[in-house]
Amino acid sequence: MTMDPTHRAGVDVAEPAAAPASPGTEPGLHMRPGRWLDGWDPENEAFWAARGRAIAGTNLRWSVFCEFLGFVVWQLWSIVAVQLPAAGFDLTSSQVFWLISMPSLVGATLRVPYTFMVPLLGGRNWTVVSALLLLAPTIGLAVAVSDQTTSFTTLLVLAGLAGFGGGNFASSMANITYFYPAREKGWALGLNAAGGNLGAAVAQLVVPVVISLGAAATLRLPLAGLVWVPLILLAAWGARRYMHNLTHARGDLAGSLAALREPHLWVMAFLYIGTFGSFIGFSGVFPKLINDVFPGFSSFAVGGAAVSLTFLGPLVGSLTRPYGGRLADRFGGARMTVTAFAAMALIALAVVLTLPLANFWLFLVLFLALFTASGFGNGATYKMIPTIFAVRGRAGTGSVGGERKASAALGLISAIGAYGGFVIPQVLNASAATTGSYDAAFYGFVTAYALMLGVTWLCYLRRSSVFARAGV
Repeated sequence: MTMDPTHRAGVDVAEPAAAPASPGTEPGLHMRPGRWLDGWDPENEAFWAARGRAIAGTNLRWSVFCEFLGFVVWQLWSIVAVQLPAAGFDLTSSQVFWLISMPSLVGATLRVPYTFMVPLLGGRNWTVVSALLLLAPTIGLAVAVSDQTTSFTTLLVLAGLAGFGGGNFASSMANITYFYPAREKGWALGLNAAGGNLGAAVAQLVVPVVISLGAAATLRLPLAGLVWVPLILLAAWGARRYMHNLTHARGDLAGSLAALREPHLWVMAFLYIGTFGSFIGFSGVFPKLINDVFPGFSSFAVGGAAVSLTFLGPLVGSLTRPYGGRLADRFGGARMTVTAFAAMALIALAVVLTLPLANFWLFLVLFLALFTASGFGNGATYKMIPTIFAVRGRAGTGSVGGERKASAALGLISAIGAYGGFVIPQVLNASAATTGSYDAAFYGFVTAYALMLGVTWLCYLRRSSVFARAGV
């Protein structure tokens, strides 16, 4: 394989030199200006071993870093909003809930257009743009919280801009799927998702420390946004320098429209609201719940800084997601999803029944178990989608194949599921406003998880179901 010297100068230094081509085994990979790659063929095993794996790995690493920062930004207001009343902002509890939930509302909505940005602009190009967009909510947050007279409307708009971070997941997953062969897509997408999800945990660990370290009696809230600016600039630079655009990456509008007409897309979106929606929703609201129910445990002084234990929830939820997918591979996604919903219902019930004990450590352990079950359910539920659409494809439903529908459905379901991040805080808000406690909300969650368990069994585990026979 030959390459123009001007193009060779721009090749990632981590990529290996081309192996001698064997006739018919390695396509003519060529990089054009703008780091556009022609001839990408990961299903060709010789190409994948010689060049493909290293190039895909480079793109995956920078994609994970950018998506990680997206989740960090997505979660910033869940931490900062709780601190605003103590910092002198005149906000009601309901307004704080709106600041917490607005990033999820915007982020979920943005996931659909973000998915189509990769084929429209190129994966590398859009990763750079989407990373730079994170500067708006981080710098905007820093400016807004510097002035106690900032209106609630302005704060709400800036909280909505943090939704840029939530949209990053969809474009990142859409981009990486083009780089990997079918036999390795699951693992690569699992790493990409888990690496991004960890941003929620890191934000909840780092931000309380940064804003309180050496601040004495006054929190340095602007640092909650400013501390991430250098990393965002690094991510944008790295994506521009090392990532690639693939010329064969094309949007599939017909596949998306066909998937939207499938009833099972909406069933799976409902189930994913229960798993991923619970993960992102409880991640966002966990700091406020602890602050309201156990204010004495909202943070712990460690070496002049305030450390919050809320990061443990999204941490365990992120780390258990790959294991949910792995067990789903072995025992079936529907069985593991039913297991997850059963666990989530029982744990949510235990939370509300033990609240009168006023035991923070029991509350924390139960919530960590709830995060674990939701993370497990994320992996299991997501694993069901390709199998369901493969079964539908074999049944000959429609003119668009099952694989194309599944690919489109993965992005659409991830978008709809993210609305759970808006729903959960608002349900808790309504419960507190109408009853003065969170009990009604948790009884509602128990009922929802039981309903989702029933839907999973009815649609995918009944003996008479074609999906049960296919091992969905």
